Amino acid sequence: MQHILHALSGPDNKTIDIARILWVVSVLAMIVFEAHAVWAGKEFDPVAFATGAAAILAGGGAAVGLKGRTEPEGDR
Repeated sequence: MQHILHALSGPDNKTIDIARILWVVSVLAMIVFEAHAVWAGKEFDPVAFATGAAAILAGGGAAVGLKGRTEPEGDR
């Protein structure tokens, strides 16, 4: 469980980072939507979904990079 917390937190391993949470949610959403489409026999356009998700992830990555200098330092 601690590995998950470290993966979703900032450099201090205590502060949860919303951008990293959004990355995980978007990947899980893609998997769930694709699985549902396969199960229900419906069409799902992963390219369209991934394009929108990529924009969100790029924004999240930029946010993490920009605020990296203002985060508290901790055990890395």
